[in-house]
Amino acid sequence: MAALASSLIRQKRELREPTNSRPVAVKRKACPRGNKSLCQKHILVLIAKVRLCGGRQGRLDKRPDPQLKGVVTTLRCQLGFCLRIHSDGSVDGTKDEASPLALFNLIPVGLRVVAIQGVKCGLYIAMNSEGYLYTSERFTPECKFKESVFENYYVTYSSLQYRQQESGRSWYLGINKHGQPMKGNRVKKTKAAAHFLPKLIEGTHSGRRRHRTGQGACARAFGPSASQRPSSGTPSIPQSLQASSQD
Repeated sequence: MAALASSLIRQKRELREPTNSRPVAVKRKACPRGNKSLCQKHILVLIAKVRLCGGRQGRLDKRPDPQLKGVVTTLRCQLGFCLRIHSDGSVDGTKDEASPLALFNLIPVGLRVVAIQGVKCGLYIAMNSEGYLYTSERFTPECKFKESVFENYYVTYSSLQYRQQESGRSWYLGINKHGQPMKGNRVKKTKAAAHFLPKLIEGTHSGRRRHRTGQGACARAFGPSASQRPSSGTPSIPQSLQASSQD
């Protein structure tokens, strides 16, 4: 009887009070990691590490590019002009070999591929899709030049990015007889305008820079000693590199 009475009282109370006003017990959500297997947990940890490394790599990409290093040289054209970069970024030739604007970092960036960077201004020489020379603050694919030794033992620098589409002929770095840069698609590798002789800077002596030219320069650049070269007025190269002179 007591149980029946309490049941009736409970039913009357439910009729008087609306069901919406009653507090509803909040169900606790199950932890997603609690139901994961050991393999799934390892996968989640690995994904978290990949995301962390990706964010760190993105922050590192925003930092400025590290300074590339190479040998300090002057690039003297067969016509008598040394390649030069002015502070405003313009490129031309000068007869003054001692000019600090004519010093370059010759930086190897691939197999017989170099970047030419001005020591004074830090700008890179580049060639655009129309064959014009310009300077760039950052190293780009247009700053890559293929370094080849010609038959007269001078060095030619051709754009690695662009060439003649129909014939496949390379575009060369060149200076005309007035000391002005030429369009790469108008420079022929057989002409003196495209022939350069790198002169390595060894250091300073009595306030003057010392240049390593002729056989000594090629010996240091290509390996064999000067005694293994013919005693001629022009520098020589090893037999293995003479094949690269033909483009």
